[in-house]
This record gives sequence, structure tokens and C-alpha cells, in this order.
Amino acid sequence: MIEIGLDPVLFRVGAFEFRWYGVAVLVAIVVVVVWGIRGARKAGISVDTAVTAAIVGIPSGFIISRGLHIVDQLDYYMTHPGQIVGFEGLTIYGAVLGATLGIFIYGRFVRLPFARLADIMAPGIILAQAIGRVGCIINGCCYGTVSSLPWAFNYTHPNSYAPFGVGVHPEVLYELLMDLVIFGVLLALRGRFRANGSLYAFYIAIYSFGRFFLDFLRWPEVSGLHQAQYIALIVLVVAVPFLVVANLRARRQGLAAGAVAETEGDIPPQAEA
Repeated sequence: MIEIGLDPVLFRVGAFEFRWYGVAVLVAIVVVVVWGIRGARKAGISVDTAVTAAIVGIPSGFIISRGLHIVDQLDYYMTHPGQIVGFEGLTIYGAVLGATLGIFIYGRFVRLPFARLADIMAPGIILAQAIGRVGCIINGCCYGTVSSLPWAFNYTHPNSYAPFGVGVHPEVLYELLMDLVIFGVLLALRGRFRANGSLYAFYIAIYSFGRFFLDFLRWPEVSGLHQAQYIALIVLVVAVPFLVVANLRARRQGLAAGAVAETEGDIPPQAEA
């Protein structure tokens, strides 16, 4: 087994403790913001607009992320209401979908090309998720089911959230590797889709597909599926039809525009073989 004995708490100030997970989250935020600003500049989108979108997206992502975590662990927070307000306990889906919603609403007011920006951001988002998962590995959260595999994680520090001294599936490592693969695929697919928003839809769909199955390796929920699995199914129901319909529509529009241009003599007809 792979023993993880690193103290997940980086430092304490009184009752406040700052974990390595927090460092990973901060690095992930910086990465996705820098990625978005650089991509926006190349796409001709105002840098000021992109920065404001980040200022809107970060808190909206945090609020929804924290909210979904509280709902998922409602029994605990009903008996510990003083811990509802805090930075420990976030969800990936809440962060991504919350930030997306916040930026979408902001974009409606400033006529931001949201779909184009979402496509620009998609690779940066999944890269940020991979960075965040490094923090999860150190933290011991998101641990998997009991396992005796040679690559199972065995947490031996009492500050870890994982069961002490018990081998567990490194589900979070699997997800980190999946995120990196998706990152590479997204880079390869940039500019390949006809409709704006398609790369983001592909990202959120393929991530949800993988996440749904990976979560069966997590510590089982009494109710059956995990919260993230329910969200993954909802995302797939929305993202996959959008991806198909939007690109079919864009293809038809492209063919129609090409036919009109050819008729008007804008482009020469193709020679017959």
C-alpha cells in the first residue's frame, strides 16, 4: 500500500487551521483565472471584462460549492450549525456550475460572448480540478472504499479525514489522472467543433460520465448514489443533447451559407471528377 503520513494541516492560528488543501485550491484558482485572461485576450475579449467575470465567478462558485456540501452533509450541519459558515467542505460540481452560472448572469448584462468564453475556459477548468485533487489526496477527503490493492492509500496521520490506518481505494487519484487525460483531449479538440459552447459542453459531459462511474469506488452512501452522481446524470441529460443539436444546426447553417455563396458566385463551384 501507499502510505500517506503527511500532516494535512499546514499551520494553525488559534482555532483556525490552514490545510494543504487550501493551498491547492488557491493555486487552482490562480491557474484558471490566468488561463481565462490569456485566452480572452487572444480571442479579442476585453481583459477588463474577463477579470470582472472572474471576480463574479469565484464567489458564486464558492457559495454554490459550499451550499451543495452542506446539503450533502445536512444531518451533520443540523447538529453543528456553527460550522455552516467556513471554508472546509467544498464540491467540485458546485464550484464549476456555480461559477458558470454567475458568469452567465453577468454576461447577460454586458453582452459577454459567454459560449466563446466557456470554450476558452474549459481546458483551464479541468486543469484546475486536477490541481485541486492533489490537495484532496493530502487532505484524505474523498477517500474510496476499503481496498488491499498494492496502490491503495493508507492514511497514517490523525489529522487526515480518511479512516486511520485503513487501506482505501485511491479514487481521488483516479480522478486526478482522468482530469489530466480530459485536459489533453480538450487541447486537441480546440477549434474542431462548429458551435460555440461545444468544447465546454464536451468537457462537462465527459467529466460527468467518468465521475459517475468513479464515484462507485467512493465510500458508499446509505441512500445509494452520491450527490455528485445525481448531478452528473443531470449534466449529461443537458450537455449531450446540446452538443449534438448545436453542432448539427451549425453544420446545416454552414452548408446553407456555402450554397448561397456558391450560387452568388462568391466561391467557385467544385470541379467534378
